[in-house]
Amino acid sequence: MKLSVSGRAATAAVVAVATVLTGGSLAGAAPASAPASVPTAPPAVAAAPDIPLANVKAHLTQFQSIAAANGGNRAHGRTGYRASLDYVKAKLDAVGFTTTIQQFTSSGRVGYNLIADWPGGDPAQVVMAGAHLDSVASGPGINDNASGSAAVLETALAVARADLKPVKHLRFAWWGAEELGLVGSRYYVNSLATGDRARISGYLNFDMISSTNAGYFVYDDDPVLEKTFKDYFTGIGVPTEIETEGDGRSDHASFKNAGIPVGGLFTGASRVKSSAQAAKWGGTAGRAFDSCYHSSCDTTASVNDTALNRNSDAIAHAVWELSG
Repeated sequence: MKLSVSGRAATAAVVAVATVLTGGSLAGAAPASAPASVPTAPPAVAAAPDIPLANVKAHLTQFQSIAAANGGNRAHGRTGYRASLDYVKAKLDAVGFTTTIQQFTSSGRVGYNLIADWPGGDPAQVVMAGAHLDSVASGPGINDNASGSAAVLETALAVARADLKPVKHLRFAWWGAEELGLVGSRYYVNSLATGDRARISGYLNFDMISSTNAGYFVYDDDPVLEKTFKDYFTGIGVPTEIETEGDGRSDHASFKNAGIPVGGLFTGASRVKSSAQAAKWGGTAGRAFDSCYHSSCDTTASVNDTALNRNSDAIAHAVWELSG
């Protein structure tokens, strides 16, 4: 998650190259028509699979190793960022996604977004899930935001394992230079034609989903997307609260500002957990949700496994539910 407006450096994005692939045709043949007197029921939505926590943590270990081999971070314009993007892209290419690297410049350095489209689904109705892939320069950025990046990656790989045939088109994204002011996601949205923006029926954002002293926060920007996540957490007996700390400070803002419905999850950053929240969720009252926020200690050692597991499963639930 980027710094607040008062705390971040001023940045400028200069457009460069790339056209993002959008589309695909509906997969599979149409079913035989039922007799006119017997209405055809809509197909049931398949249940989302459990996302293996071990798989998500394996991605985090890779991101940690990448940071360690590249100056201790995965920041915009640094070799650790590009190595992180290459790792994600290779995983997606191997299972049949169509991937596109979108290039931009900011603060005198080249940055990249990674867009991955799953074949099939209605290209006029696109469901997107994304996370920023960059860290700050001061650390490896494992909660902020390898956690969201890894969970979105593993959800995409689960789509491939299930050979999912969604009604809507599925697109996944990993954003560059979020920490410099949502540069990558803003560039992506601004590069879309008006018609392509209108085809995105919802964008889901996942930034910091494994905070050590975790809370369970749901974006309230769109009622349908909000309800999708709230229903999931109600079903597993975990209370939620409306997310306010990150308003305007993560990549969903780029989409929201363009009139695209947004939703997402968050487990807290530098705000302090209250006594009431500690009673509800556990953890320690009077301490920040993530005491390693934007620090060198944001490593795999600070990951909250329970929060990471629950949120990863919630992401899969939303992708399956909303793509039909």
